[in-house]
Amino acid sequence: MTILVTGARGAVARTLVSLLREQGLQVRTGSQKPEEAAGAVLLNLKDPATFAAALEGVTSVFLYAESSHIDAFVAEATNAGVRHIVLLSSSSTLSPDAADSPLAKDHLDAENALIASPITTTILRPGTFAGNAASWSWPIKSGGPVNLVYPNSHVDPIHEADVAESAFAVLTNPELAGKAYLLTGPRSVTFAEELDLIAEAIGKPIVVNTVSRDEWKAEMAEYMPGHFAEALLDWWQTNDNVPAEITRTVEELTGHPARDFVVWIQDHAAEFKN
Repeated sequence: MTILVTGARGAVARTLVSLLREQGLQVRTGSQKPEEAAGAVLLNLKDPATFAAALEGVTSVFLYAESSHIDAFVAEATNAGVRHIVLLSSSSTLSPDAADSPLAKDHLDAENALIASPITTTILRPGTFAGNAASWSWPIKSGGPVNLVYPNSHVDPIHEADVAESAFAVLTNPELAGKAYLLTGPRSVTFAEELDLIAEAIGKPIVVNTVSRDEWKAEMAEYMPGHFAEALLDWWQTNDNVPAEITRTVEELTGHPARDFVVWIQDHAAEFKN
């Protein structure tokens, strides 16, 4: 039994690999930059030429959602004898407009291709990764303000370790395979509340500025395409003053409650300090 873990440099993948190896399981890691991930094989999900070698002898796959060549990946996985794929998708695929949304379409296309395949597919749909808060680290460290359009927009921050442990559970327990799981953190919090918790943890006040949509898009133009930024803003507006749906799925899969956002801050406090 060999488990292929894609995206070897990612936080979820790194934790998952450690969990699998601690159990003595055979793991192969794949990365589009294997030189930056010790022991990884070349696997670029945007390059089908890399699929066959990475999948040779593999029985299960932990797959990051990349739909551009998902049909080719499914074909190679089927030829290799892969029996189970765990897809790291997104809760955004549950939105009514998912098929037309830049936030969800790639994940949804990957889901649909795998569901239609002959391979048993398990789908993990995490909500908002707690790690998204790391995008505020630069203004916090520099002493500048954090600019938000919807400071009271709610999120369901989930620790990457909980996603990894959930993936471990469904990869190693056949009774959990073949289903879709909505993963969230243990509580709904607003962006403003997240920043208050970060400030408390690092012992440093954080100034929050409420800015317009156009101002925020201009600030992010270098890092994010305009259509994606617009979709993200629309999502945040939908959740403005609206608590996020919370599930107990992490606890049901792992046997422990999901880690609070405060735990994530404690684990990553150094990222917000000079």
